[in-house]
Amino acid sequence: MAELLPDTLIDVPTETRYHQLADRLAAAIRRGTLLPGSRLPSVRRSAETHRVSINTVVAAYRRLEDRGLIEARPQSGFYVCNALPVLESRVEEFSPAAEPSNDVLALIDTVFAAQLNPAYTNISLACPQTTDFYPGGKLGRIMSSLLRRQPQLIGQYALPPGSLHLRQQIARRSMALGMMLEPTDITLTHGCMEALQLALRVTTKPGDSVGLETPTYFYLLPLLASLGLKAVEIPTDPQDGLSLDALELLLNEKRLHAVIAMPTAQNPMGFTMPLAAKKRLAKLMNDHQVPLIEDGLYAEIQFGPTLSPAVKSFDTHGWVLFCTSFTKTLAPDFRIGWMAGGRFAEKLRHLKAVSSMSESALLSETLAVFLESGGFDHHLRTLRRRYAAQVDEAKSLIVRYFPQGTRATQPKGGFVFWVDLPPAVDTVRLFEQLLEEKICMTPGTLYSPSGRYRNALRLSCCYPFNARYTEALARVGRRACEISGLPPGIVTQAAE
Repeated sequence: MAELLPDTLIDVPTETRYHQLADRLAAAIRRGTLLPGSRLPSVRRSAETHRVSINTVVAAYRRLEDRGLIEARPQSGFYVCNALPVLESRVEEFSPAAEPSNDVLALIDTVFAAQLNPAYTNISLACPQTTDFYPGGKLGRIMSSLLRRQPQLIGQYALPPGSLHLRQQIARRSMALGMMLEPTDITLTHGCMEALQLALRVTTKPGDSVGLETPTYFYLLPLLASLGLKAVEIPTDPQDGLSLDALELLLNEKRLHAVIAMPTAQNPMGFTMPLAAKKRLAKLMNDHQVPLIEDGLYAEIQFGPTLSPAVKSFDTHGWVLFCTSFTKTLAPDFRIGWMAGGRFAEKLRHLKAVSSMSESALLSETLAVFLESGGFDHHLRTLRRRYAAQVDEAKSLIVRYFPQGTRATQPKGGFVFWVDLPPAVDTVRLFEQLLEEKICMTPGTLYSPSGRYRNALRLSCCYPFNARYTEALARVGRRACEISGLPPGIVTQAAE
């Protein structure tokens, strides 16, 4: 029988004890401390160990059942469910520097059009679609108060680098990711995509080659194409991230003019690079004097008890440009992002001025007040807990409905993860079939400039897990079983 961690929850408020007990057990299951098939301590014993009520333990166990992590067996107790097999490291070759293929770009347009169609059930768009994921009411009240007290805000331009108040709050918060920034280091942008675009424009010129993780965030591909840049796919481990040996070889051969990477809670795989790897990555870029554009969009939605620092925090000579926004965590429609440009900061401010000029003074001040109040920290704690739970729930549905041989990554944060289906499943064909049922998912080929990963897909867990979403995910699994000819459900260790 597995032993629980001995520390108690006695000092935790009663209404959150069962959440924290469930999260602690979920973390132990992900680490492998509690193995698939192992029995959990009885409800009474857990209550004694953690010095909480039996009702608290029952609520925690029910929460873990809902997440698909444990199951109740009649007359026996609670057991850890068989886990979805982990996607293992794979050997991948370098791709030659080339513009993203036209087939991939056309498929991106098709998927994007389906994602925006309200008639479709969407399990692919990486943007929460309901208001309960955001503190809209609080932001609205702050905005109304600001307009009453400072009506002049609506008639002002917040010229680059943008609102000083918000930049001060961003600089303060950046310390949680290990960065020591001054407000003068920061430029506000129109979302993270503009930050990435400005970073590319200031560090490259048409015809240059840019290193990318593979798979990578798919909207980088049309961005590179629009700037006349070539992509080089760098082998990327599903658990540890960018292959630094491969990157070093490319840097030594002077084949890269810049690199874009998402080292923390990567989209689409969800990995976070180990700390030593982040340090080495920063050193490589500084030693070779090649810019690293670090996409930190999900860096504050990490599931662990402490935040892994940004690569930017190890930047010694300003060769790392950190880009992020508040669109995934606070207010998508505000479209407020920011970047710390290192040695390129002054050029970025000038480029921002001729690109889109300014961000909204009113929206910037609204965010600044919310950050200053401490409301963001409370919101993030809730968001992290919810996304961790929903990723677990999605995996339990995959275990139940997807064909045998399916594997997935183990995300360390964010709300997306990567699923490898059996080789017989062509996910482009699967995508086309599901469109007929008004279900939208994203095939793996979107995430590779050369169209790799034909049997993979990315799942997004930023939707309410209602009957519509869960049935759509189940339908994806059933269709994949039909294509592959394989039955649903994982193969247990005993069967293997």
